[in-house]
Amino acid sequence: MRIRRILAAVITTAALAGFGLTGAATATAATATAQGAPSVVTPSECKQGGGTPAVNEAGNYCKGGMYDGEQVD
Repeated sequence: MRIRRILAAVITTAALAGFGLTGAATATAATATAQGAPSVVTPSECKQGGGTPAVNEAGNYCKGGMYDGEQVD
C-alpha cells in the first residue's frame, strides 16, 4: 500500500508540474507576440496593412489598418 501512495504522489506531482510549464510557455509566447509589433513603419507597410500614412500631419502616424497609431518614417 505504501508503494501505491508514493507512486500516486509522484504521478500527481509530475502532472501538476506539467500544467505549470504549459501555462508559463503560453504566457511567454503571448508576451513575445505583443512586444514584437514594430513601433515605426514605412509608408508602404502602413498601406499594405490597410492604413493611410498621415506623413503631413503632426507625428506622422499611420491611420487605420493593422499599424493604426504607429509612427511612419
